[in-house]
Amino acid sequence: MIEYLKGTLADLTPALAVVECHGVGYGVNISLGTFSAIQGKQEVKLWIAESIREDAYQLWGFSTRAERELFLLLTSVSGIGAGTSRMILSSMTVPELANVISEGNDKMLKAVKGIGPKAAQRIIVDLRDKIGSLGIEGQEARSTGQTAPINKEVMDEAVAALTMLGFSPAPAHKAVQHILTDEPEAPVERVIKLALKML
Repeated sequence: MIEYLKGTLADLTPALAVVECHGVGYGVNISLGTFSAIQGKQEVKLWIAESIREDAYQLWGFSTRAERELFLLLTSVSGIGAGTSRMILSSMTVPELANVISEGNDKMLKAVKGIGPKAAQRIIVDLRDKIGSLGIEGQEARSTGQTAPINKEVMDEAVAALTMLGFSPAPAHKAVQHILTDEPEAPVERVIKLALKML
């Protein structure tokens, strides 16, 4: 079993990284989060999950161990494959996804392409109790502990407005959260205007 790959980043696209280790180039499927984390680097270390089927042998790589553990949990849910798990991890950060699952926020999960109401519920039911054991929620608490709390009313209103304008809820939520983390006192109108520039 491959635990991680450490080597030269020979090629990179938003979906695939080629890591050269001792003259061998490994094609590794990645999420958008990992793509952002390793972009511009020459040397990388990716935590690996292997997918072995009769017709394919695939490597899935992650910039953090926590992202890999969450990927493995997602693929353990009936009907959720590796590709769908990557799509989910590309739509949200690891702490965001952990919070979505632990809070039972099926609306955010359903916003991800390929996730219907039943799949969203299955993910929440199957993984809600397991998320705590990863310690991911603690990371979120520490990372936001230094900033002012996000105004939930402004956030919900801005996300609702952006959704009505045709944007998917998941990226809209991410953009609004980013803006309110930087500017906790921003009114709804300003948040929406800034989000429109980001989306």
